[in-house]
Amino acid sequence: MTTLNRILDLAVQIQQIPAPTFDEAARAQFVLEKFRAEGLTDVGKDSAGNVFARLSGGTRSPLVISAHLDTVFPTATSLAARREGNRIYGPGIGDNSLGVAGMFGLVWMLREQGASLPGDLWLVANTCEEGLGDLKGMKAICERFGPTPLCYLVVEGMALGHIYYRGTGVRRYRVTVHTQGGHSWTDFGRPSAIHELSKLAAQIAALKIPSTPRTTFNIGRIGGGTSINTIAPEAWLELDLRSEGATQLSDLARRVESLLETVNQRGLTRNFERGVRVESEVIGQRPAGEIPMSHPIIKLAQSILREFGIEPSLTIGSTDANIPLSLGYPALVLGITRGKGAHTIGEYIETGPVAEGMEQLLQFVSKAWDV
Repeated sequence: MTTLNRILDLAVQIQQIPAPTFDEAARAQFVLEKFRAEGLTDVGKDSAGNVFARLSGGTRSPLVISAHLDTVFPTATSLAARREGNRIYGPGIGDNSLGVAGMFGLVWMLREQGASLPGDLWLVANTCEEGLGDLKGMKAICERFGPTPLCYLVVEGMALGHIYYRGTGVRRYRVTVHTQGGHSWTDFGRPSAIHELSKLAAQIAALKIPSTPRTTFNIGRIGGGTSINTIAPEAWLELDLRSEGATQLSDLARRVESLLETVNQRGLTRNFERGVRVESEVIGQRPAGEIPMSHPIIKLAQSILREFGIEPSLTIGSTDANIPLSLGYPALVLGITRGKGAHTIGEYIETGPVAEGMEQLLQFVSKAWDV
């Protein structure tokens, strides 16, 4: 079996193991056992659930490569995978089962070449990249290695040709509205938490935001109420704020918090029996950060892609790289192939570009200590 087929087969094996954020243990154990089977050293887990392994090299600074284990799909989601032509379909196959499999592929390719690296290569399958994981896994990785590594390379299954060198700042809130509630007929006129939350959501949706630097907001989840004939005593929403600019993100967060305070003040002017109370909780913060486009590792990544006839796209995103970038550590994200449908059950990867994507990683690791 070719190395390429081994990588794709392993990606499907990984994809078949449910790994929703905060529940990655089964997939982590699978990867840990595979690391051991490869004869890698210092294989183990940390308190965040990350799985580590080391491919021994020379005495120079280590290179840390990570790929996140978790997916956005609940445990009960059907993970059936299928191959159609040059595509493999399956929830989470590209985000990020292929990324995890790619770390093994890199080890196989380095060994096939008989490569001797100037420094240790640390491989990390990390937790909590998606959703409300708040990059817990990568935070633990950076606490462990600090500024020592040559760089932090984050591997994603898709996005071949893109080089993420900037991290989008993110702040997330859970907003809960409380009222006394009551019967929809006999207590009609009392404030409903759902009605009040809907008004608040409309006010958020009407906020004017800058187009440059790009800034966004999204109410991604909403819920509450007891029954169709009950005035809702509680309702909640989860709000995602993002911006390429730290100042703009802080300003947007301040405006949202001001709206919440206005609702509270209005509610407290009445007896709470007929009033409204709003609570907010910050449930996620991803710090912004970036590395100069002129940094040697960015230049190296660009030159390697051009060798394959791929014009690199320097871009920004909210990824595991946010953490090292925010700390001033050299970091970037590279993808292995192309695909579509990430975070949907129709997700797929293209198998054709995987060979180039893996060769890109091999060339980057082989040349990283020379820049």
